[in-house]
Amino acid sequence: MPTTTTTAVIDNHRVLIALLIGAAFVIAGGIHYQTPMLATIANEFQASPAAVGWIPTLSFGGMLVGIALLVPLGDRISKRWLIIGMVLVLSMAQALMAMAPSIAVLAAASLVTGICASVGLVFISIVVEIAPPQHRGRTVGTQLMAMFTGILFARIAGGLIATHFGWRWSYVFSAGLHCALIGALLAWLPHTRPTTQMTYGDLLGSMFTMYRKHGEVRRAVAIQFLLGICYGGFWAVVAPMMAHLHQVGPTAAGLIGIPGAAGILVARPAGRWTDRSGAAPVVTTGVCLMICAWLAFGISAASIALVVAGAVMLDCGLRTAMVANQTLVNAALLDSRGRANTIFGMHVWCGNAVGAFLTSTAYALYGWLAVCAIAMTASVCALLIHWGMVPVGKVSR
Repeated sequence: MPTTTTTAVIDNHRVLIALLIGAAFVIAGGIHYQTPMLATIANEFQASPAAVGWIPTLSFGGMLVGIALLVPLGDRISKRWLIIGMVLVLSMAQALMAMAPSIAVLAAASLVTGICASVGLVFISIVVEIAPPQHRGRTVGTQLMAMFTGILFARIAGGLIATHFGWRWSYVFSAGLHCALIGALLAWLPHTRPTTQMTYGDLLGSMFTMYRKHGEVRRAVAIQFLLGICYGGFWAVVAPMMAHLHQVGPTAAGLIGIPGAAGILVARPAGRWTDRSGAAPVVTTGVCLMICAWLAFGISAASIALVVAGAVMLDCGLRTAMVANQTLVNAALLDSRGRANTIFGMHVWCGNAVGAFLTSTAYALYGWLAVCAIAMTASVCALLIHWGMVPVGKVSR
């Protein structure tokens, strides 16, 4: 029979994990309310598409900055104060966006939003620490599922609120959610012990040493970088592709995001599978799904149904591999999970950015089949790396 103390610890862990799941949902949406509102924002400020484009550009760029410079601090200071501080600044940035008098102010607040939204990776560091090793994959999968659901919710809610009440109210709503989250974090988020006393400069520099030392980490993040190219590349050109091949407008292209969010359904099962069988078969399945997705996209001129099927496989493949690889990276760097998630997150986001650049350029110069060729090459390279046929790091089976 469990003792009273043991039961209390288990209950506290469950409350904390539930809190972090809810926090991941709220935080992930912060930089995605803008997605359906950019045209409305441009109309209000009489701004060009290029000017409005700085809003998402700076938010995603800010995410990279936050991952690189703030997430590693989770190994150096208590994660409680790091998280509460980042969420507090994030709530103020969202409130400023609601009141922004110009595109410049909106873009600057968007940059701060992106920087602080990287706090989602600090949540993963905590849940990995408190989860039993045999349930670590499932816990990471649940956390990622909450993040993916938050992104989808923000895109839908942002469009509905902007349509019926005005785009500024989307950010009022978001700021309110973040303020409520701060209260919950103050009440229930515990302190954590630092795992290192390195100076800040040494802390950042140590990530390069970790990357060189751990072959499994190099392999996992290389695979996610390549899959990021495939994923970011698709969403960068899906709208013009569908307009050209199927003569549909932006509304229909936007609806592809619904089947394209299918990865929400596979994240937790992928985590359970990782716990039972290890990362290798889960990553193999994810990469193969990505390859099948781009095979479908390659012949998608025949039917829009192939675009839908490809979007489902694309998202499922990416999320399946991501859950397994992120679990592996966190297990490989036990006392450095802040830095582990920085290394992982940087590769994911850089892959998305590189993919968007490569495919948008290729589409403009050579058309859709060139995009498919780039993504298929990246997917096959990811599979070869995973199978150990390209020497990036030691492969564990």
